[in-house]
Amino acid sequence: MLDKNYDAASVEPKIAERWEREGTFRAGAGAEPGAETFTIVIPPPNVTGSLHMGHALNNTLQDIMVRFERMRGKDVLWQPGMDHAGIATQMVVERQLMERQQHRRDMGREKFVDKVWEWKEESGGAIINQLKRLGASCDWSRERFTMDEGLSRAVIEVFVSLYEQGLIYKDKRLVNWDPKLLTAISDLEVEQIEVNGNLWHFRYPLEPGVSYEHPYRLDGEGNRVDWRPSDGEPDGYENRDYLVVATTRPETMLGDTGVAVHPDDPRYKSLVGRHVMLPLVGRRIPIIADEYPDPEAGTGAVKMTPAHDFNDFEVGKRHGLPQINVMTVEGAITLKDNEDFLEGLERDARLTATIAQLDGLDRFEARKALVAMMEDAGLLEKVEPHRHTIPHGDRGGVPIEPFLTDQWYVDAKTLAKPAIASVREGRTKFVPKNWEKTYFEWMENIQPWCISRQLWWGHQIPAWYGPDGHVFVARTEKEALDDAVEYYLALEGPWKSWVEDQLENYEPGKILTRDEDVLDTWFSSALWPFSTLGWPDKTTELDRYYPTSVLVTGFDIIFFWVARMMMMGLHFMEEEPFHTVYVHALVRDKNGAKMSKSKGNVIDPLELIDEYGADALRFTLAIMAAQGRDVKLDPSRVAGYRNFGTKLWNATRFAEMNGVKRDPDFRPEDARLAINRWILTELTRTAEAITAGITSYRFNEAAGAAYRFVWSQFCDWYLELLKPVFAGDDEDAGAEARACAAYVLDEIYKLLHPMMPYMTEELWAHMGGEAGRDGMLALTRWPSPDFEDAEAAADINWLIDLVSGIRSVRAEVNVPAAAMAPLVAVGADETTRARIARHDPAIRRLARVEELGFAADAPKGSAQFVLGEATFCLPLGDLIDIGAETLRLEKELGKIDAEISRLDKKLSNEKFVANAPEDIVLAEREKRAEFAEARAKMQAALDRVREAG
Repeated sequence: MLDKNYDAASVEPKIAERWEREGTFRAGAGAEPGAETFTIVIPPPNVTGSLHMGHALNNTLQDIMVRFERMRGKDVLWQPGMDHAGIATQMVVERQLMERQQHRRDMGREKFVDKVWEWKEESGGAIINQLKRLGASCDWSRERFTMDEGLSRAVIEVFVSLYEQGLIYKDKRLVNWDPKLLTAISDLEVEQIEVNGNLWHFRYPLEPGVSYEHPYRLDGEGNRVDWRPSDGEPDGYENRDYLVVATTRPETMLGDTGVAVHPDDPRYKSLVGRHVMLPLVGRRIPIIADEYPDPEAGTGAVKMTPAHDFNDFEVGKRHGLPQINVMTVEGAITLKDNEDFLEGLERDARLTATIAQLDGLDRFEARKALVAMMEDAGLLEKVEPHRHTIPHGDRGGVPIEPFLTDQWYVDAKTLAKPAIASVREGRTKFVPKNWEKTYFEWMENIQPWCISRQLWWGHQIPAWYGPDGHVFVARTEKEALDDAVEYYLALEGPWKSWVEDQLENYEPGKILTRDEDVLDTWFSSALWPFSTLGWPDKTTELDRYYPTSVLVTGFDIIFFWVARMMMMGLHFMEEEPFHTVYVHALVRDKNGAKMSKSKGNVIDPLELIDEYGADALRFTLAIMAAQGRDVKLDPSRVAGYRNFGTKLWNATRFAEMNGVKRDPDFRPEDARLAINRWILTELTRTAEAITAGITSYRFNEAAGAAYRFVWSQFCDWYLELLKPVFAGDDEDAGAEARACAAYVLDEIYKLLHPMMPYMTEELWAHMGGEAGRDGMLALTRWPSPDFEDAEAAADINWLIDLVSGIRSVRAEVNVPAAAMAPLVAVGADETTRARIARHDPAIRRLARVEELGFAADAPKGSAQFVLGEATFCLPLGDLIDIGAETLRLEKELGKIDAEISRLDKKLSNEKFVANAPEDIVLAEREKRAEFAEARAKMQAALDRVREAG
């Protein structure tokens, strides 16, 4: 006999061990001969990561598809693995060294990298075990790591090939520089943080002999204040021999190479083409006209620092402005104690010797010193408090510095063209389709991709430099050396002689020096769909499983990962890496707020699994995963769907207690009882709905169809209607009912398995009977029932609607649960009369009906509802105090109206809507909708009671 309660904590490990022992998830397991392939590559989680709710949603949806297609007999590969996560992993190990007051530079590159590998083997990859707890059915025997030897070979092959094709090159451009981590970082690793700061207004003297009439206006006290073009006519003009520029970053002014004004700004038209003298430095820099400055912002005159601002860099390119770098990437690190060490790391962006007093100062110390120098020189006009957004490194946690450095780049614009065409021509589709617009906007405005990182952990760039700085890109150091020797021996002069001397007693690293940088983590991740299958070798796996079928991902990495996989897949495999990109939404908290540690609203999926079981969490995520709509997760919802699992468990136990067991000879078409023919028809409809939901990526619809069938139709109605059959004397009817119930339960386990794999696998094994089952449920064929009896379905569904209608009316008007009520049918035709007669016992038992009758008119004092052509009436006179019930409902309605009025007042307040956090406003609107729904129900109940009175 099945245990009374389902214990997820004991069942889940047992089932997982069986899956692993029997190789259930290996590629091709359970596939039919010559089967079509279905391949998904897991978005590789960081080796440093742990399971968060985004992972839980992403992998649950993948697993639903993978288990579904495996059960449909396809040759399925779900390729797992992890990303080496360059910055994140290096930070973990550096932090450990920090605790011992060590620095990686003291160890040297080789020993530090050994330390990272040591950490990876001991502590990395915890997330893989967490994904297994979730029930992810990957082929774990094929687990890959982006630093594996095979994947590293793929990375080198791609780099060298793209370099030889002119699609990888080295260039001096602005990058996001993290002064704490001492590396360039991608836009994805930058977060915008709003801070309170200042806006400093500096006077830049015009070149000697130049002045202009500057317009001003008068404030309420008669003081002169700045005039803007939107102010109308100015109140007057004053002669000035300087321009005022406003900046939030005074320390960068030492690198100014121009001042930009809008070409239509009347204040400065006469100055375009003239020059100012850069304060403190004395450099003569031009005044240029460009569309970039906003005449209404600041003073309308913007200092241009092309080496330290991304916008200025683009303006500078348009006007040929020099790029002057005034910062160094490294400064002195004091190792007196741990606190000093941390301080040194955080303040590693220092000024160069442009001005002696500022040389070597941290950027923020230099800012204070420079402002003081400008004030002493009489060039500080004013300082205004200013709240603005500053980009920070998401891992270093300090403001990033736009920095002009030599980096390696990929010509992304060229690679993007085929990837754009693929989506435009429909070879790869986005679901939901609206994400295609985002993809096109990014891809059509794509910039060169900076792929170098100043780290030690990662794929070291396969480039070597000769003594004169000439670069040699090759697959191995030996190939690079051969190229270098050939190059230098072909030269006449000192380099040829020097190389000949070095070759006589050659030692590695003597002629060539390898580039110290490593590649952006996204570079190796971009190769994931084919590098994990053995490329650049032509393996059988690559031939069979590429291209993959569908990619499941969040919208935040469409550009950083999806687009790059498209570019690399098309370039090297000449075929798209996947035909569909399913973009799921965010998981937010119950109020719609984004989860964050600072808000304290993070929900840990592992804690939910511990408390409610993996199946409950998976089913919750699936039923809430509507396309284009964020998941608002409330742990109480997970508790609710655990109850769904409990419902199925109890239904199975009830069936088993009533003698339900599998009959191999049962065939749906042989069923005689209408109740059985109804449930078999609804089973067919449900299987079709679940199949359609999964194949169309409408997971919420698939889960919803399963929930309605299992909870309502099977548990609440079918088993309830079978109770008299189980207890009756008709042995043939009882045998058919038991065989049919067992058959439907088996099909339920199959249909629910992709969403709730643990419980269904356990129930499947338990209900296999003494002979047991052949194999695991995970490899059982997906249901495709085709039984349909529309007449039986309509008959039983009518009975359900009638009983539900009676129950609803009784609840609305507060009829005591134990009270027996009369029921009168008005206007019933012959079909309805026959149904009433046929289902008389069930109606009386399930709806607590005492008398069943017919009438031409509705009895006075009755509550009514319509079903089909008939009106059904419940006379209430003897059941409730109509007057008291009317007063109760009116009072409840008044409370609801007061709440709606309060919320309407709040939501009509423009200041509240504009200033309150978005999730708070959304929560109030949802409350308003809930009250409106409750009001409609309460009004309907009140109307019924009034009609009865």
